[in-house]
Amino acid sequence: MAPLTVPRLIILRVGIAIVSALAPLATGDAHKRGDTFKDCGPCPEMVIVPPGSFRMGDLHGIGYFSEKPIRTVRIDHAFAVGKFEVTFDEWATCVSGGGCNGYRPDDLGWGRGDRPVVHVSWHDAKTYVRWLSRKTGKTYRLLSEAEWEYAARAGTRTIFPWGNAVGSGYANCDGCGSAWDDHLTAPVGSFAPNGFGLHDMHGNVYEWVEDCWHSGYEGAPSDGSAWTSGGVCQVRILRGGSYDDTPALVRSANRDGNSANDRYNLFSGVRVARALSRR
Repeated sequence: MAPLTVPRLIILRVGIAIVSALAPLATGDAHKRGDTFKDCGPCPEMVIVPPGSFRMGDLHGIGYFSEKPIRTVRIDHAFAVGKFEVTFDEWATCVSGGGCNGYRPDDLGWGRGDRPVVHVSWHDAKTYVRWLSRKTGKTYRLLSEAEWEYAARAGTRTIFPWGNAVGSGYANCDGCGSAWDDHLTAPVGSFAPNGFGLHDMHGNVYEWVEDCWHSGYEGAPSDGSAWTSGGVCQVRILRGGSYDDTPALVRSANRDGNSANDRYNLFSGVRVARALSRR
């Protein structure tokens, strides 16, 4: 796949990453790395991710110009990220609860249940955010692009969080050595978690983040916040790669963009997270 020089509309497999802000946990917000919780029975399970800093972008000189310049991003607070991509069952709960504009995405005959929801646009992702906020009384949002890469890397500087080689059986992509490679999506949690306890951050389905499309990181925020000024905001960022992408496109640093209105060039699902109250 050629690097982006202008926003492009291509056939991708996309998911969504979501975070909610400043809502205390029932357990008192212990902020212990790796702890899990749910805000309600049918809500996505979340994992606490610690604060920290990381080098963002193409650390190995093998990516595209849009992954440059490399910069240090500092995230000064713990937050929580969905342990898995949101499933068809979880999306159906939103629809049955009067949310998501009643939209029921097609599963292409692959099965629903615990497979990641697909064919979701960036605007569809935002409807899920609003519904989840109403249901829980907490404020959910999409992850920023920097938060996504920080969570995906989980403290690593290698090409993939498990090392510099794609290996076999670590993810679902075209060449990742899984039972689903280049064929269909895998049920969530089919692969081992990364160092933060998050599953399927690489391959399976792309995930929408909040940021507008920019052709590189020159001028990007360094505090982990979403970059929503300038750029092309009709096009939003996608992260993580998909089941039919090559290993190069499921790297921690890889990024892409697509029209925020597009459902059908993309297979979409939802990964939720939320920020934790500070002490």
